[in-house]
Amino acid sequence: MCTDKDNKYVNFIPVKSSINWDEYFMVQAMIASFKSKDPSTKVGCVFVDDNNHQLSMGYNGMLAGIDESKIPWGNDKGVNYELQKYGYVIHSEANAIAHAKCSLKGARVYVTLFPCPECTKQIASHGVKEVIYLSDKYKDSDEVRVSKKLMEMASIKYRHLAISKELISSINNYFIKMIDEIVV
Repeated sequence: MCTDKDNKYVNFIPVKSSINWDEYFMVQAMIASFKSKDPSTKVGCVFVDDNNHQLSMGYNGMLAGIDESKIPWGNDKGVNYELQKYGYVIHSEANAIAHAKCSLKGARVYVTLFPCPECTKQIASHGVKEVIYLSDKYKDSDEVRVSKKLMEMASIKYRHLAISKELISSINNYFIKMIDEIVV
């Protein structure tokens, strides 16, 4: 008769996650960005502690509880400021910081777009230690140069994270498979 003791490795299968922590949290930030109603720039972020636990998340949007139909979403800087979205939108990082239920000291933030100077000031003021970003499409702007200078002065590390098309395709295929399994 065969016992479990004789077959102690029978149910042990080598396993590995198909996504690392950086990719996992950046994908979460990307998903958070889907909540943004901004027609031109959707940004999401996730704050994470050293144990890889999510502390807070955010996306760029308007103040909670206001009638968004009365606020302009356009980005034409040729019109008066009160007719531009910039005076009304709350950035994803500021949104996440405002809604955090605990300290962000020592946290990392995964963000889909490199932070502006105002968000960088808040990130630094809350003791965040690292910024991991997906896009730096405004890297040549004065604003991003100021943000990077502030981060360097505050000893905040920042680094780009590339997400491969293969990973996105894999996630997409996984979601499709999940949906196919539950749709009757």
